[in-house]
Amino acid sequence: MRLRALLDTEALGLRLLGGEAELDRTVRGVMTTDLRDPSRYLTGGELVLTGLGWRHGPEDSESFVRLLAGAGVAGLGAGEAELGSIPDDLVSACVRHRLPLFAVDEKVSFASITEHVVRQVSSERAGDLAAVVDRHRRLMSSGPAGGGPDAVLDLLGSDLDLRAWVLSSTGREIGGSGHPLPAAVRTELAGAQQAAARTARPSPHRVAVQGGRTYSLFPIRSGDADVRATLLSDWFLAVEADAGEWPAERLDLLHGVTQLIAVERDRRDAARAVRRRLAAEVLELVTGGAPPAEIGARLRAAAPVLVPGAGGAPYWQIVVARVDWAGGEVPSGPVAQALLEEALADPAEAGPDAADRIAVAHADDKAMALVPLPPALAPAEGDGSGEGGTAADARAGGAPNALHADRLLDMLRSPLSRGLAEDGRVTIGVSAAVQSAEGLRGALEEARHARRVAAARPGRVCVAGHEELASHVLLLPFVPDDVRRAFTARLLDPLRAYDRRHRAELIPTLEAFLECDGSWTRCATRLHLHVNTLRYRIGRIEQLTGRDLARLEDKLDFFLALRMS
Repeated sequence: MRLRALLDTEALGLRLLGGEAELDRTVRGVMTTDLRDPSRYLTGGELVLTGLGWRHGPEDSESFVRLLAGAGVAGLGAGEAELGSIPDDLVSACVRHRLPLFAVDEKVSFASITEHVVRQVSSERAGDLAAVVDRHRRLMSSGPAGGGPDAVLDLLGSDLDLRAWVLSSTGREIGGSGHPLPAAVRTELAGAQQAAARTARPSPHRVAVQGGRTYSLFPIRSGDADVRATLLSDWFLAVEADAGEWPAERLDLLHGVTQLIAVERDRRDAARAVRRRLAAEVLELVTGGAPPAEIGARLRAAAPVLVPGAGGAPYWQIVVARVDWAGGEVPSGPVAQALLEEALADPAEAGPDAADRIAVAHADDKAMALVPLPPALAPAEGDGSGEGGTAADARAGGAPNALHADRLLDMLRSPLSRGLAEDGRVTIGVSAAVQSAEGLRGALEEARHARRVAAARPGRVCVAGHEELASHVLLLPFVPDDVRRAFTARLLDPLRAYDRRHRAELIPTLEAFLECDGSWTRCATRLHLHVNTLRYRIGRIEQLTGRDLARLEDKLDFFLALRMS
């Protein structure tokens, strides 16, 4: 549609403040924003709607309009609700950059303009976007029973013969068109979407997966100024087609669909507010040392919300997570909270509300999740994990559906590592299962200590479980940094220096030798070396360090130095 058509629509009540010569520009979409710099989310041809929240002084108008003009937007609509009238400095900036400017009356909602434009942008039927909008409005009014994103995806399938899925950052299927994607494909697509988001490439992103299928990925963005704030919890739309072959009208339609799904996600996030508050209250009681009776009473009061559909007293696990970004500009707590809400969703359940069996709160730089395990899925009676048990009494391994650190790591490592790139890191600790308010305090301490164990390991995504707290690795995170550096330098620096000069691979040889429990034959086979070559390398290690790898004490020192390096 043309910009001129917006002025001809009386119901919108738009007033043109400048740019009459540019009214034949084509509108290809709508974006509502109050970001100072929304350019990374623009692809060109949008009508940008703003409430002027970015404007703190006259000088802000020039930079804002310059960014919009550089991104190739079709026009700008400014709301009058905030300031009462459109500032002259904004009008002047739009004139200088030849950007059409409309005043939006305070009685007209941006949602009305968005729906009008989305209905009109497609010149072909292209799925009857008006039906999509109407259907989605009905879904929102009827709540989750209306079908969520699936109904919108069904219309894409019936009208355009497109198979599409809404996926989370971890590859969980939130909505689909009746044909579930294999887990490996979902994981690959999630990683590809995060990698593309980090580079700020214009969408859609085209991905060819093993088997020759091509998918086009459309982000469902929250509009945050820093992509890292939502990267690990964003949803995206995956369409089994090559969008590079599509006309502009069809691309516009799919971008419109992502806007509709974004509304569905906003509804879900708003519904989670109660669960987050309840989780914060329970965890505050636990961390504050409240009596078990008080904690138990709060859990019982929250049970209809925190444990939907479960009868009796559930077992609980606690998960603690932290997300670190280089520079520290992005607050860790809210990012970790959103990540856990997606990561801990039951993989056996599809749909936008699959994560509603858990509740997550954040405090300072960490997030803490309460994960209920329904009684039918918890350890059987008589296994030592009864009502009065603590975290040590009920090991998570006894519950068939309990969270396990290794399983969580396998699920998160592949997709999240690509989004974290070189400047991000996720560390997670998982407690054992407990069934009492008294046990929650021990479970929280277990999860905290396990996360510190995970933080001591190398890698972008690290997860540790309660079972590791009986190992030597529990001690490593608590060794002072200067002691760790001195200890590892004394043992390993001579070997690293020798490897740099001679490419002798003494460090990898030492690691393999210890992992093979000092077996010459197994280690030589593993490294594809002759035993004599292996003996020469081990002898060189002993000569450079003054240690004897036949002695248990020296083996242990090397083992710990490698773990702490």
